[in-house]
Amino acid sequence: MTERLLVLTRHGESEWNLKNLFTGWKDPGLTPKGIEEAKTAGRGLKALGLGFDVAFTSALTRAQHTLKLILDEIGQPGLETIRDFRLNERDYGDLSGLNKAETAAKYGDEQVHIWRRSYDVPPPGGESLKDTVARVLPYYVETILPRVMRGERVLVAAHGNSLRALIMVLDHLDDKTIPSLELKTGVPLVYRLNADTTVASKQVLEG
Repeated sequence: MTERLLVLTRHGESEWNLKNLFTGWKDPGLTPKGIEEAKTAGRGLKALGLGFDVAFTSALTRAQHTLKLILDEIGQPGLETIRDFRLNERDYGDLSGLNKAETAAKYGDEQVHIWRRSYDVPPPGGESLKDTVARVLPYYVETILPRVMRGERVLVAAHGNSLRALIMVLDHLDDKTIPSLELKTGVPLVYRLNADTTVASKQVLEG
């Protein structure tokens, strides 16, 4: 039986997550907590007896480091890994590097909430979630999904918003629901797909 395994993991806590900064395409590293989150994710996958045939990650350090720590924990440090900017976090444009609370004080809570949690309103100079979906989904359909459907076991280490784009399709969420979906750092989502690419099962590996 073909397994069709797809595991999605948001990176561990980054230095800018800790400081409550808009990160986007900026490239801070993981905090000690983030490193431990990634190792815990790897141990959880290993405890399930899961191994992988290929891994995908973004062009950003925090996702790549998370992936490396997971692969070390499951004993696959040399796994084929494909890095692509299309899995990058949403680009927050002019907000990148700014403190979220200070930005809300400057522009107002309502405006910042719209930038963060609307589907199709981009921050100044940046991407909306809709823009991010338009970047991520074609890559998933053309490059990642075919390998899953061939029976390869696929691991993706990426970001909150690039993963929202995938979960939107996998979990059949609409543009009103997906912006408010919270993804915890370093928590793997284990999907097994049916032959028609729909979800057969989903497991959230917390703790």
